[in-house]
Amino acid sequence: MPPDASPIQIGTEGVYQNKSFVVVGRIIYEYEQGGWNEWHIVYNDGSSGWLADAQLEYDLSCATKPPGSLPANDQVQRGQTYPWNGKTYEVTSLTRAHYKGVQGELPFEYWDKSDLLFVDLRTSSGEFGTIDYSEKPPLLFLGRAVEFDDLHLKNLREFEGWT
Repeated sequence: MPPDASPIQIGTEGVYQNKSFVVVGRIIYEYEQGGWNEWHIVYNDGSSGWLADAQLEYDLSCATKPPGSLPANDQVQRGQTYPWNGKTYEVTSLTRAHYKGVQGELPFEYWDKSDLLFVDLRTSSGEFGTIDYSEKPPLLFLGRAVEFDDLHLKNLREFEGWT
């Protein structure tokens, strides 16, 4: 795995809204401006989700059945809005990225290093979403932005410069 500055590692445990989880896998994505980690997490009830870790911003999400079809990757633009689950999600970024590395348990077979489109969405009240164009039809992940301390993480990786 390439080096990174995340204190999270496989085996890190956390709790969010009284629901415990453990980190079991990771994908490192790379794009022209840098990269980010997607940590595959498994909750104590057996369900799974993702903890995105990008430049000290954290988002928890899980796969969600979209209410209707998602836009084609050539039809989505910044500023567009989508009403899902009674909330309005706005497209905040479109990122073309590829796998830089994978580790641990993932809920799917990973693909090659072709660039894939990821569309990030936000609501005004902190909900987060991603449309993932790695599959056809595309996948929708919904969740929320979270503060690092709100995850109550333990078994973190220690390295110089991290406090």
